[in-house]
Parts: sequence; C-alpha cells; structure tokens
Amino acid sequence: MTSHLVTGIGELTTHDDRFGGPLLGAALVAQDGLVVWVGSAQDAPAADRRSDLAGAAVVPGFVDSHTHLVFAGDRSAEFEARMAGTTYTGGGIATTVAATRAASDAELRASLARLVAESRSQGTTTLEIKSGYGLDVETEERLLRLAREVTAETTFLGAHVVPAGADRGEYLALVTGPMLAACAPHARWADVFCDPASPYAFDAGESRAVLLAAQAAGLELRVHGNQLAPGPGVKLAVELGAASVDHCTYLADSDVAALAGSDTVATLLPGVEFSTRSPSPNARRLLDAGAEVALATDCNPGTCFSTSMPLMIALAVREMGMTVAEAVRAATLGGAHALRREDVGHLRVGARADLAVLDAPTYRHLAYRPGVPIARGLSL
Repeated sequence: MTSHLVTGIGELTTHDDRFGGPLLGAALVAQDGLVVWVGSAQDAPAADRRSDLAGAAVVPGFVDSHTHLVFAGDRSAEFEARMAGTTYTGGGIATTVAATRAASDAELRASLARLVAESRSQGTTTLEIKSGYGLDVETEERLLRLAREVTAETTFLGAHVVPAGADRGEYLALVTGPMLAACAPHARWADVFCDPASPYAFDAGESRAVLLAAQAAGLELRVHGNQLAPGPGVKLAVELGAASVDHCTYLADSDVAALAGSDTVATLLPGVEFSTRSPSPNARRLLDAGAEVALATDCNPGTCFSTSMPLMIALAVREMGMTVAEAVRAATLGGAHALRREDVGHLRVGARADLAVLDAPTYRHLAYRPGVPIARGLSL
C-alpha cells in the first residue's frame, strides 16, 4: 500500500463537523485512493509520496449529479432563439434524438470522453449520466452501455419525452416493458420528466407508472419535476422515496415542506435558468426550511451546454440566494446525497481522495471569479 501526503494546502474544506469550517495550513494523507488522515500540516505523518500545492485552496471534488452527456448534434440555433424570446417547451429534444440515433458508438464515445475530460478539468470527480436521447429500445440501451464505461451512476431516462407522432399509451407501455428490461442491466437509476406543463413530458399518472415499474426492476429513483410550472413532481418523488427531484423551479409551500420532511434532495440546476431565460429557484427558501439542496450542471445540448460546476456555484450565489459556503456544499456533499453516496462529496477520513484543487487562496473565489478556470480535479 502506498501513502500520499498532500501539503501546502492554504485552505481545506472537508465538510467534517469536527473542524467547524475550513482548515488553514492543512495537509491530507491518502492511501489506496482513500483519505486516511486530515489535519494541520505541522502535525502531518510521514508518507511514501509527497505533493506540495503551494498554498492552493482545496475542496472536495465536485459531484455533478445530473447530466445528459451521451448525445450527438448541436442545438445552438435553439439557444439563440431562446435568447431572442422563444419559450422552452421540451420539443427541441427531438432534434437531439434524431442526431443521436444516427451517430455511431465511436462518435458517441469520443464526444462523451471529451465532455468527461472537460468536467474533470474544472474540478468534477463524480458524474451521473442519463440516457433519454434514444427513445427506442436499441438506442436507449446503447446510451446507457456507453455511459457505464465512464461512471457507475447511470440513469435510465426513456421517459424523457413522448416521441413526436407516438401514441402516449403505447410509448408508456414500451418504456415500462421492453425498454426497461433492456436498459435496467446498465443502469442504477431511473428518471422521468414529470411536468404536465409540457405537451411532451409525462403527467402524474404516467410518471408514477414509470417509477413503479423501474422500482420493481430494481432501479433507484430520480425525478425531473416542477421545471416549467407548479406540478406533481416533488410530491411524487417524496412519496416514492426518490433520491432527488431535479429542477424545482416552481415550488408551492407544500412542496418545500414535503422536501424538508424527507430524504429526497432538491437538485437545483442554475445553468438551465441561465440558458432558458427562466426564473431561478429560491434556494434560500429551501435551505431555511431544512431541505437538502444539491447543485448540478444538467449538461445537455439544449438547455445548458456547460460542464462547469464552478459556474453553477457562481450562478447559485448570484441568482438563488445561497452563500458561497452553501453553494460549495451543495455542489459536493449535496450532490453526493443526491446520489446516495457516502464516499464522495467530503474529505473526512474514509472518503475517496477526490479533490478539487483551486488556483486561489479560498473557496470563495469559485463565485468571486466566475468564468475563470481556477479548479481542476485530482484523485489520489
């Protein structure tokens, strides 16, 4: 076993309550990929290897718990149209579905590798990846198989939208039957776009059918909910014990109370509001009520083509009422909780030694210097 001592950490955020906040002049020891010691550099034990970060701040590696990284095609014209006032409805997903079905495995794999590398270069060390751009049995299975090559956190999203021209009942039967059977071996999670405000998404009854079928197939649950208007997504997610409900743009008081009284994480996606000119969720309202909040990119070609978790932190601070410390926690430990992971999102003893190293003296620069590439991922 090889131990690795990291010194020269100017400020270390661990999410370890023992320390009461970030440590200054800190050091960390990893062994076989796990954190085995954290403390003051002057008390650091000897190790087989040593690295000096020359005063850089360190936070846990970012946990991006909501992405759609396996796709083909480009929707920049759709983005431009939205910036000119076109309303987002979900209909543009069909454009990506057509391009993705036509792409080869090699093309999809190469695009995925670029996006994963881009994410890691900005401090992300754990990724969730959804399907949802196939909407047929063969392509949905293919997308999950490719995603599984780069992460264990794969999500079956055959219930992304109802394909244009398809009969809703027949498509629901496909998703809950043959498509689920083909995809379940490659997925940990199942998700559904539950939003009656969109003619392409699924209503409460349809969403319940998808989630119950997935649960019976052994998959854990996530929900796209309350993105375009108030709706049943949050309450359904809480009722069925979903790990997270994502978007949460439009919440009733009863939704906030339900989240606060549950283990379901409210995953906020600030890049989507930026890219769709939509109102931002009120994170302050959720946090003050006691709900668990995560931040994620929702990186996808239509409504947020960004892999940057630092940008999401900056947007959450500027637009959602979060402090920088709360946003960093949501982008790390909150994301881990949204994936029901205890081994990532923090740097307590026993965690995976996944770091985000900042070219800055403090974590505050993640919001203070938006758009500047100061973070990089490092796994020891």
